[in-house]
Amino acid sequence: MWRLHSGAAMGPWRCLLLLLLAPALHAQQQQFMEYVERRLTLLEERISQWHEQSSRYSTELRDFKNQVLGMLEAAEKEREAMRTEAESAAVRVDRLEREVDYLEMQNPAPPCVEVDETLMEKQVATAKQRKNEKYTKLTDCSDTIASIRSMKILKRFGSTSGLWTKDAAGNSEKIYVFDGTANDTVYVFPRMREFTLFSATRKAARIKLPYPWVGTGHLVYNGHLYYIRQQGPFQVIKFNLANKTVVDSSVFPAEEQIPVFGLSPFTYIEVAADEEGLWAIYATKEDEKNICLAKLDPTSLDIEQMWDTPCPRENAEGAFVVCGALHVVYNTRLPSRSRVQCVFDVSGTLAPEDASLVYFPKRYGSHSGMKYSPHERQIYAWDDGYQIIYRMEMKKKLEV
Repeated sequence: MWRLHSGAAMGPWRCLLLLLLAPALHAQQQQFMEYVERRLTLLEERISQWHEQSSRYSTELRDFKNQVLGMLEAAEKEREAMRTEAESAAVRVDRLEREVDYLEMQNPAPPCVEVDETLMEKQVATAKQRKNEKYTKLTDCSDTIASIRSMKILKRFGSTSGLWTKDAAGNSEKIYVFDGTANDTVYVFPRMREFTLFSATRKAARIKLPYPWVGTGHLVYNGHLYYIRQQGPFQVIKFNLANKTVVDSSVFPAEEQIPVFGLSPFTYIEVAADEEGLWAIYATKEDEKNICLAKLDPTSLDIEQMWDTPCPRENAEGAFVVCGALHVVYNTRLPSRSRVQCVFDVSGTLAPEDASLVYFPKRYGSHSGMKYSPHERQIYAWDDGYQIIYRMEMKKKLEV
């Protein structure tokens, strides 16, 4: 009973306590709501600031991008302008080089080897005494060309006319290039690979000769360059490629020379090599219809023997010697298929009418340079700016 009375007595006190605490609780709740509202307001302000900063950064980034694009466009225009100026400068330099080459050709340097007129007359007299004699061969080579086995076009380099070759007497891998028909510079590539792969001459050494060369009848033989110089009478210059010096010089003992090939008017003397040694192919006004041949001493440049051949100059574009037999290549004014149409054997083993008529594959134009390699049994040809190798099928002269 007492417990029930005591519990009933606590009821009013609780109500009174709640009435007294209600304002305090309401105040706390109001403060909490205000705190939450302040925090939300601050968060909204920060989000707004973030949006403003992001927008500003995006605008700055877009402006920077546009600025960079503008600078790149300006740089591209400047690069294009510089490229155009460089090409124009290269054209002007090339024109100046041609003009300098022309002036050097018109005003060549004085010869370092004086010409002995008496010695020249003796050489001419001795050569004429032995003219058209039967040649005694130095080797047992008895081969002649049966056909062109294959043709390999390596690249296109330089001018439409020129000459490229190896050392005809050795095993050197060096490639020698004579670009054009008149110059004083020879390009030397270390191997065929460098010459084939690179279009420019940056992989080539340059040899500046003491006198300019003319034509495409030059020859590299046993470490020496035999090239043609014109100063009044034509000279054959013997140049040592190792120490870059002129070893000897000889005026060619033939009067009133004319271009040796009708289709290659820039070549007056063609120096050739075969298994027998050194030869000179030329022409004179004395017998202006046909080609002449001479055997040269590679050491002294003396002429050992001379021959008047039955091979006509007209429509001839090049020639080479194989085993002591002159092979003359013919074409037409409008280039077609080149062909070996005349063969003259100085030993008399092969008659011209018994030689095979050898046709070269159809190409681009006409040959301006043809060099026979006795070691490789192939021809290095320059055809309208293209460098070509012809590999030949050989037969014994008695089998032809």
